[in-house]
Order: sequence, then structure tokens, then C-alpha cells
Amino acid sequence: MLALALTACAAWAGRRAQEPQLDPSDYLKYVKYLASGRLKGRGTGTPGLEKAAGYIARQFRLAGLKPVGGGYFQEFPVTIQARMGPGNHLVIEESGTRKRLKAPQDFVPLNFSSSGRISCEVVFAGYGISAGEYHYDDYAQLDVKNKCVLLLRYEPREFDENSVFAGKAYTMHAQLPNKAFNARLHGARAVILVNNMANRSGETDTLETFGRTNGPADAGIGFIQIRWETAEQWMKTAGKDLRGIVERIDKNMKPESFPFPGTLKLDLETDVRHVQKQVRNVVGYLPGETDEYVAIGAHYDHLGLGDQHSLAPSMIGTVHYGADDNASGSAGLIELARYFGARPRMKRGVLFMAFAGEELGLLGSSHYVDQPQLPLDKAVAMINMDMIGRVRDGKLYVGGSGTGTNLKALVAKAARGVDLNVDLTDKSGYGSSDHTSFTTKQVPVLFFFSGLHADYHKPGDTWDKIDAPQAIKVLRIVAAVTGELARAERPRFVTVEPPRMPVSGSTGGSGYGPYFGSIPDFTELPNGVRFADIRTGSPAEKAGLRPGDILIGFDGKEIRNLYDYTYALRARKPGDVVNVKVLRSGAPIEAKVTLEQRK
Repeated sequence: MLALALTACAAWAGRRAQEPQLDPSDYLKYVKYLASGRLKGRGTGTPGLEKAAGYIARQFRLAGLKPVGGGYFQEFPVTIQARMGPGNHLVIEESGTRKRLKAPQDFVPLNFSSSGRISCEVVFAGYGISAGEYHYDDYAQLDVKNKCVLLLRYEPREFDENSVFAGKAYTMHAQLPNKAFNARLHGARAVILVNNMANRSGETDTLETFGRTNGPADAGIGFIQIRWETAEQWMKTAGKDLRGIVERIDKNMKPESFPFPGTLKLDLETDVRHVQKQVRNVVGYLPGETDEYVAIGAHYDHLGLGDQHSLAPSMIGTVHYGADDNASGSAGLIELARYFGARPRMKRGVLFMAFAGEELGLLGSSHYVDQPQLPLDKAVAMINMDMIGRVRDGKLYVGGSGTGTNLKALVAKAARGVDLNVDLTDKSGYGSSDHTSFTTKQVPVLFFFSGLHADYHKPGDTWDKIDAPQAIKVLRIVAAVTGELARAERPRFVTVEPPRMPVSGSTGGSGYGPYFGSIPDFTELPNGVRFADIRTGSPAEKAGLRPGDILIGFDGKEIRNLYDYTYALRARKPGDVVNVKVLRSGAPIEAKVTLEQRK
């Protein structure tokens, strides 16, 4: 009997030794490659991202994953950046004399400027702010239709903690895309921005570096920056003192806008060219016994050499390695593919997806759910891993557990015996990562995340700071949940209302503004904002708005992009009834939406 028992134990041990294991050294190897200098931060549309796509596809193939849709790649177009064309010209005609300024030495277009040529008179419109909540309007009783507006950067009393604006922090009115929207709303043809040097003794009057300014692809208006000395000369010719005007505005909190004499005219041409490239999601499939499947995803793109999303602006131009964001999730995807590829076939299949374009607005996952390579109604759940490589204090955040009827129990069961403290507080399926795209299609989701850190979106996010053993603990939970989903009862989708963010003040002038209830699709359209989803019971749903509607008008204002929409919404307050115009299947539809208080 003892001999038989020993023989059985030896056989069991042999089988255990042959079973696939999640390996921290393999995991770290994948992270090292994806976050290596040779990939230069995997910026969307760059050769580094293409190398990463090829590497992930090879690993999928080695793991035994099958191609879907004729190959491992799903291509889609992305507008990745803007560049200055050769046709940027500015000629100043002042009292009969003409002076040509050169770009980018004397002036520079901003990357969200529209392109085109205009001749216009100039109007000084202060800071370009219309802030009813602060009883301040630079455009009051000022005709700027078809004019170029000269605007100061930032906002009045920017260094005064007791300012009626925000004191220590800028309000939304200081943001350049909002200045563009407000100028366009008042009929201006172009914005001429100037740094406010009146309050900056000893500082250099620096023009924006092209391509580093947050904003839409096209703000719908020309937008350039000139130097303080140029604007100051215009003022002197008009008998004005620019520094004195700024000081009086700050002191009195009253606008001092005015039209320049007709002797000042501009001949302006802006030439901003947007580069579009094909990028690729990487998709591989392990078939199951049925046509249902579990989806596991992670985004593999990052910021490249840094862009307007970098949180280290002074280091733009250096590699932003993105080891945790999100080489850690992509490496986990590869390791799970290797793990499940070596195991027996399960009842349900497993679909592995590495998404491109996440940092630009969930573009890869949005494209996938709009053009799925496997039917979405066969997806029992989607698991997303974004930043799982730097677990601190043993804490793991898992979002979305409320979106499926049995997900919370599955996660709790999978976490038993794993030395991690799992936080299931966020039950909604919404957030700033790729699972949101699946939530909008009513697929139950789980989002695995180890938390933000000081290196987020900075060059310091390097592979040597990844804690591979802790990441493997995360993957053990993901693997166990995946295994259960592949054989257990299918979860039923549940709509969970995400927590509404609080608003500062009652007017919507800061914070997040009143509650509307839409989930935007971040894919940039030629005109308007598409709703990826409409929240249940929200003002938008009550007004009859639907997912897929394209917002083109809000409160009488033309909406060209998400920045326009955000600004227009935040300018209203709870209880306001606003007229909304959307396109539905190409046909215009109008609705009245009663905005609510965020809770």
C-alpha cells in the first residue's frame, strides 16, 4: 500500500511539474523588450509601435493562438499628430507699412489651429473670457465678427489667491481650446494669442513649441501666437499701453476690450497638416468547445517621446518608456496566452487583444467593438489589464465587478490564497481604459489595475521598477477568473451607474459641471461628438438621446469636438433646460435636456 501511495504521489508530482506555470522571469522579459529604448516609447503611428505589434503577434503564434479574420492584425486609421506646413505666413499692415513675420521665429500656429488664409481687422478682447458665473465678459458689447481677436494668455489676477476666478488654480476659462471655442462662438475668424508678460518680470516671452498643446485636431478657427513686443507695438500705434491695460483689468476686474483703428490689418495664412497612419490591434484566439469566449485585453501603445499628454513637459523629446503603462499589461497578456495555450481546450474560447491608440482616446478598443472579429454577443466577459506592474502595499484594484451577475463572486474566489488585498469598490464598467469600450456594448467587464504612481506618463516609468512577482500574483487571479468564466454560468450584463463626480460651486464654472449623462466616443470626427453610451436614468436618456447619436449643437452653440462640448456643458448649471441637436443615422434631431446636479 505504501509503495502504491508513493507511486501515485510521484505520478501526481510529475504531472504538476509538466503543467504550465505563470513565470515572473518570462513576464519581465516581455516587459523589458516592450519598454526598451529600441521601441522608443511605442508612440501611436511610430516604427516602435509597429515593432511592438510584430513582437506580440510572434508571441501569440508561439503560444498556439490562432489568427482571427485572416491574420493577427486588425488595422485602422488614426490621426496621430499635426505638423507645420510651409504655408504659414503673417503680414502686418499698419498705417500703410507692411511687415512680414516669420514662423516659427516671430509667430507660431498652434497644433489645433484650422488651416486657411484670411485678411482681417484686429480687435483686442482681453483674456477672451465669457464667464457669467464670475460676472466677467471680455466680449460684452464687442463686435468681433469676421475679425482677428488679440487675446492675453491665462486669466485675470492669476496669482491672486483671493481672485474671483480660481486663485491658486486656473479655471477652465484659461484653457486655450476654450478660448478658441469662445472666439469662434462670437464670430471671430482667428485668435492671436500673446503671453501676459505684464505679471512676469524676469521671465522669457517664449512661443509655444508646435505640437505640444492640448486641444482637438481642429478647433474650427485659426489660432496663432505672437510675441509680447509685437502686440505692444500695435498698442502703442493705437495710443494704448498694453501693460497698463493688463494692470487695470487685474485691479478693477473690468474688461478693457476695444477694436484697433482700421489702419491695422492682418494677412494671415495658417498651414497645419494632420498626419494619418494605419495602426494595428493584435488579436489571437484559443478556440473552445463552443463559439462563446472570454476576451482578455491590454493596450500596448504609450507616449513615444512624449506629447501633450506627458506629465513631464520639460522632458518632451526623451523616451517615455511606459513600462507599467502599459507594457506591464501587454506582458501579462502574452504570459496568459502562453499559459492557456499549453492547457487543454476549455468549454469556451479565449480571445487575446492588444490594443493600439489607447493613449489617444481608447481608439483601438473602440474600433474593435465597432468592427468585431468575433461576434460580441458571444463574449461572456472582457478582462482588461492596464498598469498591473507596480503593486504597492499588496493592493490590487479591480473595477467592473458589478457589470456581471457573478463577477464579484468569481474574483473573490480567484483571490483566495493569493497574497493581495483586492479592492472591489468601483463596480461600474466605466473608466479611462479599454474596458469602457466593451461596457458600452453591454459586455460584462473586469478592470485590473495596480494604481497610479509618480512616474505615470513620465520618462521614469522604466522596466527596472516593475515588480514581476507581484504582477504574477495579479495574473494568477486573472487566470483563475478566466478559467471560471470559460466553464461556469455565463454572467448577465448589469448596468451600473458610475459615481457622479462632485462639482465645485453651484454654477458649473469649475469642477465637472452639471450632469448630462453621456459617455463620449473619443474617436475624433470631422464635426461633432459621438455618444458611445447614454447612462440609464440620465437627463440625456430622459430626453430620448441614444448611443451612436452625434452631438452637433448644445444650447445654441455649434459643437465640433469634445472640448467644445465640455466647455458648453460646464457653462450651464443644474436645472437649466438646454436645446440639444444630434445627428442620428445622418438625420438631425433636436431635444430638450434638463440638466441635473451631480451626486
